[in-house]
Amino acid sequence: MNADCLFCKIGAKKIPAKILHADEDVFAFEDIGPQAPTHILICPRRHFSSLNEAAPEDQAVLGKMQLVAAELARKHHLLHGYRTVINSGAGAGQTVFHLHMHLLGGREFTWPPG
Repeated sequence: MNADCLFCKIGAKKIPAKILHADEDVFAFEDIGPQAPTHILICPRRHFSSLNEAAPEDQAVLGKMQLVAAELARKHHLLHGYRTVINSGAGAGQTVFHLHMHLLGGREFTWPPG
C-alpha cells in the first residue's frame, strides 16, 4: 500500500466508497464522476502506478481484474455490451496513479474512442 495513494486508501477502507467487489487481490468501486450509467473502477490491491510497471508476476492479478469486470457486468445486467479501459500515463488520461480498469456500460459507445 502506498500511504499517499487515494485508491490504496479506498481499498484499505480509510476513505469511504461504494465497494462492489473485494477479495485478497482486487477491489472494485463506483466511480464518483461516472462517464456512463455504469462506471466501476477495478483495482489491484498491490500498488503500482500504471500498466507500465506491471511485471510477469502480475499476470494473474491482471487477468483477475478482467474476470471481475465480466462478473460485475453480469451483475449490472450490461446485456448489450460494455467496455473495459486501462489508461496508462497522463497523456492517456490517467489522473489517479494506481493501476485501475474502468468498466463502462449502460449506453452506446462509438469507435474509435477518445
